[in-house]
Amino acid sequence: MSGTEVISHSPEETVELGRQLAHRLRPPVLVLLSGELGSGKTTLTKGIVSGLGAAREEDVTSPTFTLVHVFRNQSKAKIYHVDLYRVDDSHALESLALEDALAEPGIVIIEWAERFTFRSDWPEVTIRLEHVDAETRRITISPAGTIRG
Repeated sequence: MSGTEVISHSPEETVELGRQLAHRLRPPVLVLLSGELGSGKTTLTKGIVSGLGAAREEDVTSPTFTLVHVFRNQSKAKIYHVDLYRVDDSHALESLALEDALAEPGIVIIEWAERFTFRSDWPEVTIRLEHVDAETRRITISPAGTIRG
């Protein structure tokens, strides 16, 4: 299945794309982000979390060391922001207790999704971010149909 491709020319455009995506996400859903270091995964997440009304974009930071940040929006839905960059084996992944995050409908945003090995029957939105140049990113969202509200 092909995805939707967007070219972002700045971090601000990437945040705005995240806000637009947020309005189309419905729990339960996994948002699986992949891309090289510095490709904009956290920048896109800032837009998603702020677009969901769970935090201001400047309050959304990479959970590289804490590994998981939990937010709640006005409707009390939980939004998990997970960074698996430092997770290098299944034992470390299990120690995060992500199965608890998947126990109730929420929105789980996972950076470095290629390291996520849990099985889930939740709908998935897979987003690949690629460097085009210093500021420009190619963002591919698949399957696009999953996020239509």
